[in-house]
Amino acid sequence: MENELKKKTVSSLLWRFLERCGAQGVTFLVTIVLARLLAPEVYGLMALVTVFTAILQVFVDSGMGNALIQKKDADDLDFSSVFFFNLVMCIVLYLLLFSCAPFIATFYHNPELTSVIRVLGITLLIAGIKNVQQAYVSRTLQFKRFFFATLGGTIGAAVIGISMAYMGFGIWALVAQSLFNAIIDTMVLWLTVRWRPKLQFSFTRLKGLLRYGGKLLASALLHTFYTNLRTLIIGKLYTSADLAYYEKGQSFPSLIVSNINASIDSVLLPTMAGVQDSQETVKAITRRAIVTSSYLMWPMMVGLAVVAKPLVVLLLTEKWLLAVPFLQITCFTQGLEPLQTANLNAIKAVGRSDIFLKLEIVKKTISIMILLLAMRFGIVAIAVSGLIYSVIATMFNSAPNRKLLGYSYFEQVKDIFPCFALALLMGAVIYPIALIPMPTILTLLMQVVVGAVIYVGMSAILKLEPFFYVINIFRQFKRKE
Repeated sequence: MENELKKKTVSSLLWRFLERCGAQGVTFLVTIVLARLLAPEVYGLMALVTVFTAILQVFVDSGMGNALIQKKDADDLDFSSVFFFNLVMCIVLYLLLFSCAPFIATFYHNPELTSVIRVLGITLLIAGIKNVQQAYVSRTLQFKRFFFATLGGTIGAAVIGISMAYMGFGIWALVAQSLFNAIIDTMVLWLTVRWRPKLQFSFTRLKGLLRYGGKLLASALLHTFYTNLRTLIIGKLYTSADLAYYEKGQSFPSLIVSNINASIDSVLLPTMAGVQDSQETVKAITRRAIVTSSYLMWPMMVGLAVVAKPLVVLLLTEKWLLAVPFLQITCFTQGLEPLQTANLNAIKAVGRSDIFLKLEIVKKTISIMILLLAMRFGIVAIAVSGLIYSVIATMFNSAPNRKLLGYSYFEQVKDIFPCFALALLMGAVIYPIALIPMPTILTLLMQVVVGAVIYVGMSAILKLEPFFYVINIFRQFKRKE
């Protein structure tokens, strides 16, 4: 049974990882092309609009979907009840956003935002149709479905976005790209996933799911609001170009981390929920997720921070150079994500959404105080406040698992320290390569190759356990193919 669970988890994780890599790989290429075609100000405006849709999207993506995954005996009545509840919720949220759009545009002194918000808000309605299908796929670990849905939508959206940007549509190219991606993603899921909502609804079942999901929803709202609060503050106090540099600096590290972290995040909850009665098993899964994802993530984050300047110049041109400091700061912020993701999923899996909510309230109270203090000292200080918060958050997120799983924060730090130390060593070695006079592309190529050789080679010499674990996983996957 345990061996079967391991195989299913590894297979699901690999499919989810391939899906994220494929989608984000396409997104990365499209981002480069669009950044060359569009002015930074356009990205700044889009970032502002996305804040409001992202906050409302939480009502759909968080809480009830996780409740369906966590509930052991969820059936068609549960899924159908949540489906119709979400659909009504999305309609109400879209009408609210539609009505508030002129006020938002007035607040930011940009009349164009009204129509942009109203059109982009349609993604909320699409999310209402897609969310329960996603929960069903996650619960049954059918992550192969996500691969085709996401990749199809991303490639189609890429063509739309680049074509419209080239023809001079400005911000509407980004809006059309987002809408098209959401529509195709949803259509493919509905065509490939067999589950369909039935004409049945139970307030009793919904009430039970809300007891668990409601706390996760409140937590997600706090987290999303806080995450986007920096964007709102920068958008109000500084120019749209300043906001664009900040957002673009965050996008590169986030692109890498989302491939690994989103893959692990989506697989961890259903896997842990299936064995939630066994503390030792949940602890083992949590530890494996933290160690493996940290081993993969830290060399990429440290390496990206080291090569940030030549990379930005090569890919985005010198007009985006002001994004470099934000990129470097974000690398270290994102490097802490594995600790947060695994710990929070463990808390959710054992059904303690009450602890999850309390953690969010405490963390976000502290983080907002740090942010309000930092905003007086400029945009770089705002970015640094995010790093400080991430360090504090890892401590808070791991604290409950000392009791729930017998896995303390100091044990977790000890587990990931070899990966972190080796990544820093790699960064120190490849940094001086940039001082050698040679074309930018050759500098980058040499830094990447030398960095990879050092990290992999030293992993083998030091016999790091996650190194051999990763190799074993890919060998198993290759044999299955």
